[in-house]
Amino acid sequence: MNKTKEIWIAGFALFSLFFGAGNLILPPTLGVKSGTDWWIVVLGFILTAIIIPIFAIFAHARLQGTLYDFGKKVSPVFSTVFCFLIYIIAVAIPSPRTAAVTHEMAIQPFFNSPPILTSIVYFVLVFIFAVNRSRIISLIGKFLTPIIVVILLVIISIAIFTANGTVNTSNFKNPFVDGILEGYQTFDAIAGVVVGAVIIISLDYSNHTTFNEKRALIRKAGYISGFGLLLIYGGLILSGSLFSATFAENATRIEILSGLSTQTLGNLGTTFLSVLVALACFTTAVGIVTGTADYIKGICNNSKTAYISTAAVCSVIGIIVGSYNVGFIIDVAVPALMFVYPITIVLILLNVVPEKYASKLVFRGVVIVTFIFSIPDFLGFIIPRENLTGIKSFIPLAEHSLGWVLPALLVFVGLNLKPNKAHE
Repeated sequence: MNKTKEIWIAGFALFSLFFGAGNLILPPTLGVKSGTDWWIVVLGFILTAIIIPIFAIFAHARLQGTLYDFGKKVSPVFSTVFCFLIYIIAVAIPSPRTAAVTHEMAIQPFFNSPPILTSIVYFVLVFIFAVNRSRIISLIGKFLTPIIVVILLVIISIAIFTANGTVNTSNFKNPFVDGILEGYQTFDAIAGVVVGAVIIISLDYSNHTTFNEKRALIRKAGYISGFGLLLIYGGLILSGSLFSATFAENATRIEILSGLSTQTLGNLGTTFLSVLVALACFTTAVGIVTGTADYIKGICNNSKTAYISTAAVCSVIGIIVGSYNVGFIIDVAVPALMFVYPITIVLILLNVVPEKYASKLVFRGVVIVTFIFSIPDFLGFIIPRENLTGIKSFIPLAEHSLGWVLPALLVFVGLNLKPNKAHE
């Protein structure tokens, strides 16, 4: 296969594996709520929904291993626990959420069928694709992603050229921070560390066996997918902003996306949107299930039985959780995200910086501090927030649920400046 063509196919595959249910329903709502400040929200959103996930792909290009390799410098026990948490969260929240969104947007408007039926059919198909994983890049890159991109670009283009010019003022007190935190809900940092391994192994099936060859292809594919995500995210947020005056203040994410499609594509809007949702959600679910099955297969001596069994278990979990409504799944996800997302981000960044700045001591120090200072953010979504006012008042950025950022940065710099210690 022509190398240029292969890079583009891999880039499209990465794009579609990132672009799932959360990615689809979040940007238009951000646009509606941010109004005239839409561009500030874009800056925050792309930080956690594009830059960090693409860095995860770059880290995979360097490591060319599994998710376990991201945290092994901290300790083998930590990395094992981290992998367990990531894969449990991935198969229990974002993967099932894709089925729930598909039902509410693509099935429910046309058929009076129960969500459990949609979830069953959906994850049976996911299982079939996961088992036939050797063709995952060509199937996703060649056929599904181009359709997704075309439909989205049509919606965005019509929105830009048909908007009536009335844009609401922002509902956000700090649009940049709100954009960052909403980027958490895409799960793309987690997706990056999970699906990056899928791409690595899929390339092995395509006879890309040398380290440098795979690294070069993955990095170029990462740039392509990152640019595509920026184009789509920015376009959807802008579109939501331009039509912000047409939505009720309490409109849900799905209502906003559906309304935007109807206003831009008319009577065909629902049909186009249904196809888009089904494709975008499905590719993400396949990526998560495949990545999880790959990990279990790797620790079970490359057992094919372990791979198939894991894919089956992931699909069963998807069927059960995916039968609940989208709002419930998103609410349940927040505490888990506030707990694991900061650690995921610092592990990605530490695996991207030059190795001389990322010794075992640095890994351990930064991860421990990130974990400690993330606890108030995590607890803030479980217990009444007023109970944490005293603690958060002493931690910079804690009121924005980003209390871990400055401590982690200070520890990183401090350990690297400490003579004869940072490189142990």
